[in-house]
Amino acid sequence: MTTPLFLWSATRMAGAIRAGEVSARECVQAALSRVESLNPGLNAVVQFMAEDALRQADDADRVARSGSEVGPLHGVPITIKVNVDQKGYATTNGVVALRDAVAREDSPQVASLKAAGAIVIGRTNTPAFSMRWFTDNALHGRTVNPWNSAATPGGSSGGAGVAVATGMGAIGHGNDYGGSIRYPAYCCGVAGLRPSAGRVAAYNPSSSVERSLTSQMMSVQGPLARCVADLRLALQAMARPDPRDPGYVPAPLDHVGSVRSGKRVAVFRGTDPGATDPASLAALDRAAAALSEEGYIIEDAAPPHFDDSAALWAALVFNDLSGAAFEKMSELGDDALRRTLAYSVGVTKTLDREAWAACFARRLTLAREWSLFFNAHDVLLTPVSFAPPFPVDLDVRSQEDCVATLRDQAPLLPAALFGLPALSVPTGVVDGLPTGVQITADRFREDLCLMAGETIERAVGPVWPELYAREAGV
Repeated sequence: MTTPLFLWSATRMAGAIRAGEVSARECVQAALSRVESLNPGLNAVVQFMAEDALRQADDADRVARSGSEVGPLHGVPITIKVNVDQKGYATTNGVVALRDAVAREDSPQVASLKAAGAIVIGRTNTPAFSMRWFTDNALHGRTVNPWNSAATPGGSSGGAGVAVATGMGAIGHGNDYGGSIRYPAYCCGVAGLRPSAGRVAAYNPSSSVERSLTSQMMSVQGPLARCVADLRLALQAMARPDPRDPGYVPAPLDHVGSVRSGKRVAVFRGTDPGATDPASLAALDRAAAALSEEGYIIEDAAPPHFDDSAALWAALVFNDLSGAAFEKMSELGDDALRRTLAYSVGVTKTLDREAWAACFARRLTLAREWSLFFNAHDVLLTPVSFAPPFPVDLDVRSQEDCVATLRDQAPLLPAALFGLPALSVPTGVVDGLPTGVQITADRFREDLCLMAGETIERAVGPVWPELYAREAGV
């Protein structure tokens, strides 16, 4: 089956535009046409900017024809999540009270993507304040998983995941505080990269207050795409310095001459593999076999204090969200957010000042042990989730369901806690839903995640063609 233009990779599009084989207008129009035809039923893109995008595409084509040097994403259609600033558009964060919060300037991550030549065709949906594993809110409504409307598309970058999976842009911008890039990628059958903390400059100029402490340490900006090569391309574009983020780290993207082989893989099925969904275990075995075929050394090995690390993420984040932040989000958010916050904070032990400090000391101890672990293993291969994508709204039906949903996503949490890079890559489709695995590496070793992810992708192939074939009735 011939791949239609709207499903071309960003890498292929950018190369074809530079070579004059296709125009930026054609690429942008193809993505816009997908939004027009599919988005009414999926609600992934909630701010649509066709006129601006086509004007920018025409400008991009004039630059390409002039022979001037162009950026690595020149003319490529992308989407931006509605919780970051994009000049001229509201940073709604899925909240009714913020519907008119129009940004006066671009955030660093948006500016970087534009500087690379990307063309923003729309802004994608998120749960209120980006605080659920499901994408729905009172302002923009619910985003639908194109594989199965009864399952979550993931959160909080669920709109980005759905848009990329269905050809509404080649790259989707997302952000990840606990798993908000990797989980939607898993649910939607695409690849998603959480970069190391400090790798991508981030700042919302419209914000009247600074981010909370745990957000400063754990929240990152990154890409979702239909193939791993496009994540590499997007990361190169996004990892640009910006003086507005003093936490930016100018670490190298390539590690030429590294003493590491890049081939030592620790496989972890969970502290209780019997509780892990069989499809997730099968995905892990399939990925490990693909890596072994390419000469990777596979070893079953548990990362240090996995359960403690996941629990520590929850203790720090939910204590950080208590107090004034809890009250403000509860006031401005929708009913689903209020339930999520109440359920999560309600089961979290309140930490006094001494206990709070002890938790951060414990985090450093665990981070050191994980660093030593990655000195013995290049990458860690785990499930993305211990369960398949959950039914719609399961996470807010009861406190027990909310806690169980968080427990299922435990594989996502240590990378966030320690600021590590982690990649979610698809491995197939089971019972009509995508499966996938997660690859985690030491800080600023995204190259190792991407190299292993590309190996798995070559062996098992992408899953989005099956979604398109289903749509086309093939």
